[in-house]
Amino acid sequence: MKKVLKMRLKTPYKPPMLTIFFKGLFLGASLIIAIGLQNAFILRQGIKRVHVLPAVLTAILVDVVLIGAGVLGFGYLIEQHPALIQWVTWGGAAFLFFYGAKSFYSALKPGHMDGERAKGMIKQGSAKEVFLILIGISLLNPHVYLDTVVLIGGLSASYGEIGKYYFGGGAMVASFIWFFALGYGARLLTPFFAKAKAWQILDTLIGITMWAIAVSLVIK
Repeated sequence: MKKVLKMRLKTPYKPPMLTIFFKGLFLGASLIIAIGLQNAFILRQGIKRVHVLPAVLTAILVDVVLIGAGVLGFGYLIEQHPALIQWVTWGGAAFLFFYGAKSFYSALKPGHMDGERAKGMIKQGSAKEVFLILIGISLLNPHVYLDTVVLIGGLSASYGEIGKYYFGGGAMVASFIWFFALGYGARLLTPFFAKAKAWQILDTLIGITMWAIAVSLVIK
């Protein structure tokens, strides 16, 4: 009996796969829900009801690819080649400064929700434009690699060869739930954004956020 007890004490505790999945889900949610440019852009498209599905699917695709890369071990590659992050940092700062300026320009000429004339960062734009801007906002921000590839990928490795996929899968599901809820739930704010002043405030806040992040990237 004592031998059996000792063997049980020596055996490391392995949480159920469902528990691992929910741990990944909650971690992914905590990282995604934080206010950021990606969320702000999808919120904008949802309020305008323009290319919402492409915007949502693009954001999910980026997260799935990066989380998948982290789970497969690419976080180690980034840690071993810090020059990659450096290039992304400067490129991201330039990108954010440029689109921050565009957002401030939009704030000077605020629009309102009047159907096809609804105004946004790229006006109505096309699905391709929405896709490219979201890709830029996502991939030119070095923090996204630290959150998804390094952090989620690194933590997933602690759950073993099989458990890491459940952990990464949970984080991916969190992205799926959040972006669909944000994109299609944003239309509830449509009455508020019927006023031009509301768009002016949103554009100004987005511009400030973009420039603040750009400055934080180059000044450490």
